[in-house]
Amino acid sequence: MKTAIFPGSFDPFTIGHADIVQRALSLFDNIIIGIGTNSLKQSIFPAEKRLAHIRKTYENEPRVTVEIYTGLTVDFAREHNAQFILRGVRCVADFEYERNMAEANKHLTGLETVILYTRPEYAHISSTLVRDLYQHGYDIKEYLA
Repeated sequence: MKTAIFPGSFDPFTIGHADIVQRALSLFDNIIIGIGTNSLKQSIFPAEKRLAHIRKTYENEPRVTVEIYTGLTVDFAREHNAQFILRGVRCVADFEYERNMAEANKHLTGLETVILYTRPEYAHISSTLVRDLYQHGYDIKEYLA
């Protein structure tokens, strides 16, 4: 069984995130979406609300589970016997960051990182953008999964 962890704050979980999961289901037997808590990030939506929303999104897909975790992603992956970390990238800057993290994770634990590029139509969508729109009173439904 090939299991991947898809980690992130998912504040909020966007259509870009959902697209990465959908496409990755052809590569993996199971995907665990890990909602990481990061003390350096100011969340708009509580982790429990994000958990409920993402679980509802995948309620009919038994190969996708969702959990909240603290600590390092590699430790979360080991706890779930995952062999892969799944990441999505939108641009070159994302790729540089993810490549460095992938190399560090591989060095620490041997875990492979699989990077999927965001579809062009979703490349402009980030959780940061959606949070900013939300905070300024804009309707964000079209960006959410």
